Amino acid sequence: MRTQKSHFFPVTALVAAAVLVQVACRPETVGGDPAAEARRIHDRVLTVDTHCDTAMRLPGSDWDLGVRHEPGQRASGKIDLPRMAEGGLDAEFFAVFVGQAERNEQGYVRAREWALKTLDALHATIDKYPNLVGLALTPADAYRLEKEGRRAAFIGLENGYAVGRNLANLEEYYKLGVRYVTLCHSRDNDICDSSTDRQDPEDRGLSDFGREVVAACNRLGMMVDISHASDRSFYDVLKVSRAPVIASHSSCRALAASPRNLTDEMIRALAAKGGVVQICFLSNYVRAPQPNPEREKALQELQAKYGARRDIQDEALRRKAREEYEALNAKYPEEKATLRELVDHIEHVIKLVGVDYVGIGTDFDGGGGVLGCDDVSEMYRVTEELVRRGRTEEEIAKIWGGNIMRVFGEIISASQQAGR
Repeated sequence: MRTQKSHFFPVTALVAAAVLVQVACRPETVGGDPAAEARRIHDRVLTVDTHCDTAMRLPGSDWDLGVRHEPGQRASGKIDLPRMAEGGLDAEFFAVFVGQAERNEQGYVRAREWALKTLDALHATIDKYPNLVGLALTPADAYRLEKEGRRAAFIGLENGYAVGRNLANLEEYYKLGVRYVTLCHSRDNDICDSSTDRQDPEDRGLSDFGREVVAACNRLGMMVDISHASDRSFYDVLKVSRAPVIASHSSCRALAASPRNLTDEMIRALAAKGGVVQICFLSNYVRAPQPNPEREKALQELQAKYGARRDIQDEALRRKAREEYEALNAKYPEEKATLRELVDHIEHVIKLVGVDYVGIGTDFDGGGGVLGCDDVSEMYRVTEELVRRGRTEEEIAKIWGGNIMRVFGEIISASQQAGR
């Protein structure tokens, strides 16, 4: 039994904690307070989010991850270290997102430069707040940092475009702490085809170079992430990978018909390989988007002005586009999915393949956020909803962090057995 963590919940949570001693492990069998039981469980288990885009805010900016930003305010973002403590989130995979330009040497050089700049900013932040956070490279690091009362900062690379056509870049990112690679983003790249880029109507799947990238990840002990990958790319990766594969921020296509989500067949195949799907909090992946003509028109105008916001290479222009997007969100807020609808996706995966193959990947600061859990300070509410549905502490521990840490550990073991 691990030592209790120092989380800081709202006052109502502290009041509810007074009845903890009367609460049993399955709240539906007693007359206790499910919210109080949820907080007790949430404080005991390792909680891991496998994807956020907060690191994009760091390079060339005075935005500070170590300072609390008021939720809901423009430019606050969804995650900072104080709010991680408030919401009881122990570990975060900070994605080094790289926008995609032309698939040529100049584009690859700029992508690598941006990736290294973001990695630099992340490391500088971790070094700045050694009492609050530590770099995590293995599952053991996450559990150790939790016991020390510090947050664990893992690093992922979102968009294999930053690898270019050179596996030495992948090795360099690994040495700098990157522990998963999202093979592509919204456009096809030299590794594989994307789920949302059908300029070429044919889905060509994983390329020959992509097979080399997967093999290199297996050798390094780096997780291969198929979120954003096309259906054919998904199945190609499962065929060639010697280790389990993850979907760091995807949901269920049976409940929301986005090509970014996984079909039931894909979820079964991922589980059969020993992998895990981390449910994404982006509303359009949780339920069918609601019509909002004014917002859609404003978004189209913004896209016409800047192009794909995430693919902007110029740092100052990217920041300006983000500010305008935040202003648009404030003027024309989207109708968000609810926490209950989000947990329906978790329950759907459990019904399909069992509780060992599902987790949480919010995509906070990349569009993620639902009513009831719109930023990291509200993460304990996911546990509240799971408790209301009768999930046990053992099941919740798997969903929150146990499954992804198990899979990560298996990937590391496989690399060691292959003699890296």
